[in-house]
Amino acid sequence: MADRPNAPAGDEARIGGSPESGVSTAVLDDTGSQQDRGAAAERQRDEYLGLLQRTRADFENYQKRTRRDLAQERREAQAEFARALLPVLDNLQRALDAAAKQGDQGPLARGVAMVEPQLIEALGRFGIMPLIALNQPFDPDQHEVLLQVPRTDVPPGTIVEVLQPGYRLHERVLRPAKVAVAAAPAPEA
Repeated sequence: MADRPNAPAGDEARIGGSPESGVSTAVLDDTGSQQDRGAAAERQRDEYLGLLQRTRADFENYQKRTRRDLAQERREAQAEFARALLPVLDNLQRALDAAAKQGDQGPLARGVAMVEPQLIEALGRFGIMPLIALNQPFDPDQHEVLLQVPRTDVPPGTIVEVLQPGYRLHERVLRPAKVAVAAAPAPEA
């Protein structure tokens, strides 16, 4: 021990007495420590990778939900706008019917007649389409019965008159058609 002034006292006795065995034990301890740190780093990497994957999936779900909510909001805005315009279209049709009953062929009647198809076409560009009801079987999801008319020429439940047209926005009914439906004639007493 006297030969090594820098060695702590008792170091050789603990390690096994020789300086070479002390170095090999230190290298083994350092290697074990490196492996522990490497394993800890791998666990931390895996934890961060899992967190990144979950965060990415959450963000993609958020984007999908936002797009879906925005599309729904647009549809609702279109529906509200269409509901506000439908009475205007109804009044145009009433004006045309009244002009036709009076035989009015003047410029005002012709002008109103030109506006109506333009309005219907504009609504159609936004997915607002009239419901086809006349001569169709009654469908409670699309039609509202206001009258039952005894008829023998068509099967009962067939729509024989459209009192107010119905409209749909894409696949959803915006306003049901108000209709008169054929009913079986009452039996004579």
